[in-house]
Amino acid sequence: MHILLGFLTSVITILYLLDRLGVDIGGLNPFAWARRRRFRNRYEGDPVYAVEDTMEIAALLIAGMARTDGDMTTEQKTAIERAFMTTFSMTERDAHQLLLSSTHLLGAPQVITTQLEGLLKRTADTFTRSQAQSVLSMVDELYPEPLSDTQAELRAIVRDKLQISEGPNTEWAR
Repeated sequence: MHILLGFLTSVITILYLLDRLGVDIGGLNPFAWARRRRFRNRYEGDPVYAVEDTMEIAALLIAGMARTDGDMTTEQKTAIERAFMTTFSMTERDAHQLLLSSTHLLGAPQVITTQLEGLLKRTADTFTRSQAQSVLSMVDELYPEPLSDTQAELRAIVRDKLQISEGPNTEWAR
């Protein structure tokens, strides 16, 4: 026991002397280290993965399919905004803002497929049966059959991940 007390006394003395010499020993705190790590992951992480609301996830999916081949045309933007207004019961201004925020979050078109696949893996179970059906119907309505390869791949991912389960039948809520 006396050996353990001697060891602890010498460790504390060394840490105290290092602190008095100006060496920062705050990095040895495991709680501060974990907090810094969580903040760094949140700050440096992809903002798409921080989205939790099912309506915003659906908007990301719809806007992502339009952005896979480059920028959206004005016809695509107006069609998507109309779909948002009818499906989500939004005003024209809210639908426009939802589309703008979705396209801003998506960023580069080269990584949209991997972003949305990772987002769907994490959040597909949050969709109710009617929400999944409405997302799939919006995808079918907005993107008819002559699709590009990346759009067809993303459509297959959406269909695969949003398999309609027998959950409660609730509508979109804001």
